[in-house]
Amino acid sequence: MKTHYELKPLNVGRWVVWTLFALPLLIAPLIFKSGLAITVLSQMGIAIIACLSYNILLGQGGMLSFGHAVYTGLGSYLAIHALNAITSGALPIPVSTVPLVGGLAGMGFAVLFGYVTTRKAGTTFAMITLGMAELVFAMSLMIPEFFGGEGGVSGNRVTGKAVMGITFGPPIQVYYLIAVYTFLSVAAMFAFTGTPLGRMLNAVRDNPERVEFIGYNPQRVRYTAFIIAGFFAGISGGLAALNFEIVTAEVVGAARSGAYLLFTFLGGATFFFGPIIGAVLMVLAFVLLSEFTKAWLLYLGLVFLFMVMYAPGGIASLIMMNLRVAKYGRLRTLWVSYFGLAGTAIVALIGAAAMVEMIYNRQMDSAMGSTLPFMGTTLDAAGVNSWFGAFFVLATGLGLFEVCRRQFVKQWSHIQEDIEKEIQRQEAL
Repeated sequence: MKTHYELKPLNVGRWVVWTLFALPLLIAPLIFKSGLAITVLSQMGIAIIACLSYNILLGQGGMLSFGHAVYTGLGSYLAIHALNAITSGALPIPVSTVPLVGGLAGMGFAVLFGYVTTRKAGTTFAMITLGMAELVFAMSLMIPEFFGGEGGVSGNRVTGKAVMGITFGPPIQVYYLIAVYTFLSVAAMFAFTGTPLGRMLNAVRDNPERVEFIGYNPQRVRYTAFIIAGFFAGISGGLAALNFEIVTAEVVGAARSGAYLLFTFLGGATFFFGPIIGAVLMVLAFVLLSEFTKAWLLYLGLVFLFMVMYAPGGIASLIMMNLRVAKYGRLRTLWVSYFGLAGTAIVALIGAAAMVEMIYNRQMDSAMGSTLPFMGTTLDAAGVNSWFGAFFVLATGLGLFEVCRRQFVKQWSHIQEDIEKEIQRQEAL
């Protein structure tokens, strides 16, 4: 029997990581003060919750879902109806709790739909989720009393008495509400990964037969995780309803589900922080990249193609591989190679982008004329010189990139061999 108290050592690393996550949430709107910046930051917070909730299914549970937008979208619809009920006085709750209504709605629909979808795994599961998504989207146009038809359902978040001067009218107040929900949701989902259920979900992903052999029901594990993912997806949808004050049928569409899948994969589904990177990229692509070029979806598809081919672990895997190299003090030897790869890749991308923009002009915007601005210069889609110049830049960039890539592969292989030898030496000691 212990007669004294023992203090456990403080996990300094964890405190540092979460502080570094909270600080940008706090100071970002103080640095980027424009209305567009506040809107983009708010959408990033919403997308982070949505992508992390999707990663509970894909990354942690190995469940490829094509219908995750069903739970974010239905959460948005219930949240906007709750907001209107608050405005009419029928629902006496604070506006700040509306996202929780969305979360409960997402969880409720996950209980209903998940009972069917999680009874199967693999490709069958993916097809069932796709069918569910199409069913809900069709219903959104057939039941205008709830979904609002093509015009959607709108609301007003400035309602009720102000608490400490907070009315949620200014976008900055909505941003900080989103930031609080984002931080708490991310912390809760990270805590879930360390629970027995979270560990068992990983086991079901890797070897469901062995999990069943030791006495657990894989379907029940998947179903429970599906419900948890639906709750956080609903919170994301509720925050979106507050942020935009309107919900349309687009929020339950296949395009939204596809975006969650694509950017969670690009960020890195096998790492917890990967979907956070993917969510940031998703907002930047939809809000900013779409303003620079009409062919942004083509660029996005090409990026996804190359990531699948050369970095299937996503951006997070690239970061972790380089952190491993840095741990053994070898990263500084790669800087020259990285600069070479980046420089030649940029040259190749400029040539490729010029050709894409001219093709797009010829096919889609020919009525507007054959000339188009491109990176401070003017291209003529009907002229031979522009096509030859773009092809020359592309070919030069690809050739130089291939030379740098081969040199980098040799250097990377040598470094990995040295690291493995060092690991074996340390294990021997």
